[in-house]
Parts: sequence; structure tokens; C-alpha cells
Amino acid sequence: MKINLIALQKHGDERGMLIALEQMANIPFEIKRVYYMYGTQANVRRGYHAHRNLTQFAIPVCGSCRFHLDDGKEKIDIILDDPSQGLLIEPSIWHEMYDYSDDCILLVLADDVYNESDYIRSYEEFINFVNS
Repeated sequence: MKINLIALQKHGDERGMLIALEQMANIPFEIKRVYYMYGTQANVRRGYHAHRNLTQFAIPVCGSCRFHLDDGKEKIDIILDDPSQGLLIEPSIWHEMYDYSDDCILLVLADDVYNESDYIRSYEEFINFVNS
């Protein structure tokens, strides 16, 4: 499985740092939904799903968390802890987020609006989906 971590260009000086997010530039899709998670306890796992069509881009704007990624053949765990780098999550990737730092704020950009029918929430259904 190819993990696609995308570096985001930093602009800064003695006043601080700035990162601009632009669709079809450093974000490789049209952005239709933005959400973020915060206040998640370290011992909580979130996600437990894949998407049929949705592409997402996750950025740890503060703190860190780990991602468990699974394409049905290979499983990889990575840590996101750099606000100048984002993780591209393609369709058909089972993902779980865990091991949140106390200050974690995880920003997610998506290429479509929320659509429950796009979610695959059963791991067994996910395996059947990626193998069909």
C-alpha cells in the first residue's frame, strides 16, 4: 500500500507560521467538506470505516495521533504529528485513528459532502468490497 504524505509549504518569520490550503494545488481535489476532531481521549479509537468513493486529506493542526490504514492486503500504522504535512486517504482504505495527544486537533478535508451510503462500516463488508 502506498502511503501518500503530502508536504505543505510553510511561510513564516519571527511572527509565526502560515500554511495555505488550496484545492487542486496542494490539496489534490475540490474541497466540499471540512471538519475537525478535538478533545479525543488518548485511549479512544475513531474511524472504523472505509469509503466507497470519498477522498480525504487529514492534517494534525495541533498535537498528534496515529492512523491504522488497511487496503485489504496490507496494514500500516503511521503517526501524524507535523502540521505542515497531511495524509491523503483514498477511497477503499479502512482507517482508524488512535493514540491522540491531549492537544490533538485533526483537520480533515473531503472531496464530497457527508453521504452515509458511501461509508463501509463493517470490516467484513470492506474485505468483500475490495476483493470484488
